[in-house]
Amino acid sequence: MQNERNQNTGVTFTLLGFSEYPDIQLLLFLVFLTIYIVSVLENLDMILIIRINCKLHTPMYFFLSHLSFVDFCYTSVIAPNLLNLLLVEDKTISFKGCMPQYFFGCTSVITEMFMLAVMAYDCFVAVCNPLLYTTAVSHKLCAFLVALTYIWAGIFSSTLTYILWQLSYCGSNITNHFCCEYSALLSVSYSDTSFSQMAYLVISMFNEACCLLIIMTSYVFIVVTVIKIPSKGGLQKAFSTCASHLTAICICHGIVLVLYCVLKSKSSLFLVKVATVFHSMVIPMLNPLIYSLRNKDVKETIRKLIYIKLIYIFTQHS
Repeated sequence: MQNERNQNTGVTFTLLGFSEYPDIQLLLFLVFLTIYIVSVLENLDMILIIRINCKLHTPMYFFLSHLSFVDFCYTSVIAPNLLNLLLVEDKTISFKGCMPQYFFGCTSVITEMFMLAVMAYDCFVAVCNPLLYTTAVSHKLCAFLVALTYIWAGIFSSTLTYILWQLSYCGSNITNHFCCEYSALLSVSYSDTSFSQMAYLVISMFNEACCLLIIMTSYVFIVVTVIKIPSKGGLQKAFSTCASHLTAICICHGIVLVLYCVLKSKSSLFLVKVATVFHSMVIPMLNPLIYSLRNKDVKETIRKLIYIKLIYIFTQHS
């Protein structure tokens, strides 16, 4: 077994990416590059805006800043490799390069799922117990929940990465994907992958079930509370509190369920790759927009930053 593990150090994976569409490689590169740049700028700006605006120093935006950080990390793990595959002839990645990519990508996915679940709890307290909100969602609790989310994701990602590390591969392996995805790596291993498949299924279903249980329980209580609100203003305020979060949940978990449930046949491989692009690049680009478009404080801070930037540019050229 030790010799087989040592052989993996010389193993490489050839990631085909979107090479079945050679005529539009440059177009895809430009589209994905634009999405990546916009996503990075939006998420870094969101973190900056939350830090400099005291009005946004609330539990919801504390969680959102970490969501933006996770989105930034996730898209930065996946996008550069995808962009590279669209330009270069050598589409190989070493085994040692593939494992960290999978670990950080998997950690980002699990962290984002549970961060949205934590934000559902925050919405529940904000709507159902507004008078006790600052007490129920204290700074210590927020820090604990965020730390727990990262630790939880790290444990499960380490487990799955270790399982992949123990499998045996030989020589150069061709995978019809643009990143080191779990099932793609299993398909080129010559080890018995029945345990690896079962472990992935159990861990994925457990994490998805836990997240959805937290989210659904929170929103059941929110709906019950909202129904009891007599005033129209109260209903609008409750809807405004939860609308952005619900939108983010539907997009994120919808794509996750597509990736988990779609059959990995040749006809569905394109759908899997498109869904992965959407989950790793488009969602990180959309999340800051979803949470900022309805918030006056965020938009006001953005206007101030643009104004300061314009003044700086003007003074530099005058």
